Amino acid sequence: MGQPGPAVPQDWLVCMKFDISWLAQYPAPVRIIGFLVCLAIVWLPVAAPIYLLIRDANLVTILTMGLLAIEFFIFLPYWGKVVHHQPRIYKHVGLEFSKKNSFELLRGLAIGLISIELLFIVQGLFGWLEWRQANSGVLRFIIEAIPTAIGTALAEELFFRGFLYDELERDYKPNAVLWAVAIIFPVSHFIKPIPEIIRTSPQFFGLLLLALICIWAKRSCNGRLGLPIGIHAGLIWGWYVVNVGQLIKYTGAVPVWVTGVNDNPLAGIIGLTFLSVLALRMRQRL
Repeated sequence: MGQPGPAVPQDWLVCMKFDISWLAQYPAPVRIIGFLVCLAIVWLPVAAPIYLLIRDANLVTILTMGLLAIEFFIFLPYWGKVVHHQPRIYKHVGLEFSKKNSFELLRGLAIGLISIELLFIVQGLFGWLEWRQANSGVLRFIIEAIPTAIGTALAEELFFRGFLYDELERDYKPNAVLWAVAIIFPVSHFIKPIPEIIRTSPQFFGLLLLALICIWAKRSCNGRLGLPIGIHAGLIWGWYVVNVGQLIKYTGAVPVWVTGVNDNPLAGIIGLTFLSVLALRMRQRL
């Protein structure tokens, strides 16, 4: 006999007793809200104590967002079967396990990693940053960054360019879907006080360009998510190693809106320029 599958959280068992198939009769915005409500029913009772009992903000974020991602991965197949009568929802939204998708994932990793490192190199040549000597722990950061980068990219791409894209695509024309998904992505990252939104506004445009890059990458691969996941993960991987490994130091020769707000290279003029070039390249692949 095979090994028993993972235990399903009790909250999910309660949630799945309710018939949600009626949501298929409603437009995409209602379906999306319904999906998020189902996630919240399970997530909030567990996340609330974490916020109340743990003081380390980084640990709270890791635990609560990790829990939310796991619940999303569990609930999406159920949603596909019940609401859309789609038993293979992962493949339907672009997350297929094939040699072609795997190759596109690796190709995307190379594109993202090379792009972000090239951005740092150019800033170094302009004298905007200085490279520091790598310490003995840099190899640990390189290895440590792999699951962080791929996990974050997988979750965000499956939600935004997978689930959300699919729900909107069922009701709206391709151009409307493109801009809706592209705008929702940065907006979801900018739920913060108004002064902070203004201060970090370049990051909004960076996220918007990243969303367009990933959508065009998906479309150029017949809807597969391997390439956008790879590009997204490659950018995170390269930034994580350089930033956490403290491999650079900005010289202050130019304002932060040029090099990047909060030391985020994609939240400055030079980073937006690189992203624009990459976006045009993905657009040309269509």
